[in-house]
Amino acid sequence: MAVVSNTFLTYDAKGLREDLSDLIADISPTQTPFQSNIGTRDASAVYFEWQTDSLSAATAAGVVEGQDLSSYTAVTPTARMGNYCQINMRDFIISGTEQAVDKAGRASEVGYQAAKAAKELKRNVEKACLQNAGAVAGATATARVTAGFPGWIKTNETSTNVTKPSYTGSTPTGATQVWKSFGTPTAFTEAMLKTTMQECFVSGGEPTMLMVSPFNKTQVSGFSGIASSRYNVDGAEPSVIIGAADIYVSDFGNLSVVPNRFFTTVEDEGSGSLHNDWALLIDPDEVKLATLRPYAIEALARSGDADKRMTLVEWGLQVSNEAAHGVIAGITAA
Repeated sequence: MAVVSNTFLTYDAKGLREDLSDLIADISPTQTPFQSNIGTRDASAVYFEWQTDSLSAATAAGVVEGQDLSSYTAVTPTARMGNYCQINMRDFIISGTEQAVDKAGRASEVGYQAAKAAKELKRNVEKACLQNAGAVAGATATARVTAGFPGWIKTNETSTNVTKPSYTGSTPTGATQVWKSFGTPTAFTEAMLKTTMQECFVSGGEPTMLMVSPFNKTQVSGFSGIASSRYNVDGAEPSVIIGAADIYVSDFGNLSVVPNRFFTTVEDEGSGSLHNDWALLIDPDEVKLATLRPYAIEALARSGDADKRMTLVEWGLQVSNEAAHGVIAGITAA
């Protein structure tokens, strides 16, 4: 229909108020399941240590009646392990004017950015926990790096087309990958999981969590060992939920299946084109986040008309005994 002549329209009007919602939509994931499930401890040095030990192999042999001792079994000392603390930081600077003007969605720009920076920092720590990197001691112009969880695991592993860690000292070291020479990835199978879980059991480990990427969470849902979850909704008959896996029932214990968005896929060092993934068997009691300096937001000295802030955490990963855990490496990521 035609518009009546001289109708005053919004296109011609001046001084119309804007309609800007006070809601700032941000769906970026903030869950950090690895950090949330493991233990914590305080660190008091940039290189922090712990000890491991093991019993001698079991034997069925006995001794004769009246046995005398002419020699004694050598005592095996504990093994001293350690890792480095790394520093993760996020900073920002806000002009005095930006802080003063009226804003939609937040009263204080500094407060809003500080809360955002804290969330980002926690996500960065989660990603670093799961990185395929060895420890780096650091130097004047080199940042310290804490060895990530996958790099510690060498006893209980199932892998194809990949070289597993071979460190012999107290810490897997080196700025490059600890798991190396990734070739063509293979599909994650239930047989791989069963083999690794059995290895953990034989070693004395009792993992209770299977951490996987979102893609491999869907793969696990097809395994036959998945426990059915039953719910009664509004008095209806019990139904079986078969679209997702929450608990995997193995011959050696139950595993909570936990997807993690911050899994770091790795690629072949040569071609850089083949992406591989992990599945981690974790005993939460045998891994800790060691904190030298806890999360803090600090105001920095002003040098002009602006507010400066820095949020920082100094931390390291303690894998108390790597044989308590397991890893399936070199599996497909998509």
